[in-house]
Amino acid sequence: MGKSPQRLRRADRPVVPPGSGLDPAASDWLFRKRHQRLLSGSARAIRRAVGVALWTLPAMAIQGVCVLVPGQPKVWFATVYWAGVCRLLGMNVRVIGERAGPAGRPVVFVSNHSSWLDVPVLGSHLPACFVAKGEVAGWPLVGWVAKLGRTEFVSRQRGATGRERDALRARLAAGDNLLMFPEGTTSDGSRVMPFRSTFLAVAEGAAPPLIQPVSVVYDRLAGLPTGRASRPLFSWYGDMDLAGHYWRLARHRGMRATVLLHTPIDPAAYPDRKALTQAVWTVVADGAATLRQNRPARPLDGPAGAAGERGDGRAAYA
Repeated sequence: MGKSPQRLRRADRPVVPPGSGLDPAASDWLFRKRHQRLLSGSARAIRRAVGVALWTLPAMAIQGVCVLVPGQPKVWFATVYWAGVCRLLGMNVRVIGERAGPAGRPVVFVSNHSSWLDVPVLGSHLPACFVAKGEVAGWPLVGWVAKLGRTEFVSRQRGATGRERDALRARLAAGDNLLMFPEGTTSDGSRVMPFRSTFLAVAEGAAPPLIQPVSVVYDRLAGLPTGRASRPLFSWYGDMDLAGHYWRLARHRGMRATVLLHTPIDPAAYPDRKALTQAVWTVVADGAATLRQNRPARPLDGPAGAAGERGDGRAAYA
């Protein structure tokens, strides 16, 4: 026979060993507090999901109209949408440094990548079109939002490199900025993986865009600095499913991401694409390491000579 709900609740309660000196009333109070936290966290995650859905539906209609209008409305409303998503998710975003432009020259923002959260966090402050893998276009709802945000999808197949590079150059020539993640995948947040030089093929040629390295780190949870144990909560990698990761994350409060905008780099200052890629990676990785250590950070200049050597010779932290 099955146990009654009352017996199940009693069985779930912690047992106070005889002679342990623990007060059964205090133990019962701790048990209730733990379940209250679980319930409040679950309610928070549900409330946030509903809020994002209710915000996304009208935003898609507005962006659909903006796409048909010439000029910048479609670009700036996208930043408004992502800022709303961050707010609804309870994600505070701190930005250090200045965004490149406008200076009559398009910009390619290059960032490290550890989570789906990078999209709303960076999208809320950088007026640019994302460069994403082709599979994203087929994801329910996410793919629709990406298309309305004018995301450029790439397959990353060797035979398609030239065609996709030309498509990205056409977007830049049309006045759009781009935002890409040259790691090619998400990491666990503890390091920045090597960048793939094929992503920066768009920076080759006679009139290359500016490259602005960007470091993003999730450095607060429950209002406290994150460390090795708590930072992986933000990371979405491997075979993690999106819904499960959202549910674990959205139950928490006091979350913050710090975005470090480094000094823009002129590709013409580097002899080839591989040297440029290494220079950008060095800046992004160094800035992310500084943020992970919870040290005061400032924008970095690109290496001027050998790998790891900065143009001004200063350290990554203030």
